[in-house]
Amino acid sequence: MIDLNAAARFMTTHARLLDRRRFDLLTGKNGPQGPLAALAGYRNDDGGYGNALEPDLRSAGSQPVSALHAFEVFEEVAPVASEHAAHLCDWLASSTLADGGLPFALPVPDPAGCAPFFVQADSRVSSLHMTCMLAAIAHRIGRHDPVVREHRWLTTATAYSLQRIRELEGPGHALEYRFALQFLDATHDILPGADAELHRLGAWLPESGILAVEGGTDGEAMRPLDFAPVPDRPLRALFSESAIQSELDSLESAQQPDGGWTVDWDSQSPAGALEWRGWATVRALTILKANARPTP
Repeated sequence: MIDLNAAARFMTTHARLLDRRRFDLLTGKNGPQGPLAALAGYRNDDGGYGNALEPDLRSAGSQPVSALHAFEVFEEVAPVASEHAAHLCDWLASSTLADGGLPFALPVPDPAGCAPFFVQADSRVSSLHMTCMLAAIAHRIGRHDPVVREHRWLTTATAYSLQRIRELEGPGHALEYRFALQFLDATHDILPGADAELHRLGAWLPESGILAVEGGTDGEAMRPLDFAPVPDRPLRALFSESAIQSELDSLESAQQPDGGWTVDWDSQSPAGALEWRGWATVRALTILKANARPTP
């Protein structure tokens, strides 16, 4: 059983304000305006997000990966829609390359505390990983926010992602594979060909549903609940019920003595390490709640 009081104490003593407000929303102690107000502190004048919203990219400038964490909040506050979600789509459109994709990262002029794979990324090359990751969550937000759903950036990113996915001949890197599957899951009923591609790519999943992350730490992997955290979705059907239940048991038992959860990758700074734990605690409780485990 989850110790929710211990989780609350952990969040109070360790987590950044944004994740404390997300925790409050999850547990019914606050409404959508709490996390939205906290998120505003990471927003830049160009409409994008930076300022260490992504714990391992502490640069002040707006970055594609930081958009993911902003979108996480916009998804969680549904059915409330924030005007800043549309502004973020405007910024993503301005950062899109000629082929319709987004770079993995833009140039990082202030690299202190930033992961090398962000600092060294080629900003002139589109990344399927980054583009389909952001398009997937934007489509989920679009279910309650028509401005995001109909935004020109999402149309462009969707076309790029499906084209590149159709060219895949194997799972490739576990993270890119995860986000490609989630993109197809989010668009399976609105994008011609997406459902067929979901089943084609899904056939590459190992029986365990676990894929090691190449270049990651020892034991770092994408697991069934990383791929399919939400029940009653086409992507969840690719995993056995026993595999999902086993992962839920493991996630529940992974609560640490201090009340929080951990991640299985290395952080690039002491601040980032704590921030990831706050993020991971909200994520764990969100998944357990969505799957009807005893939670807030």
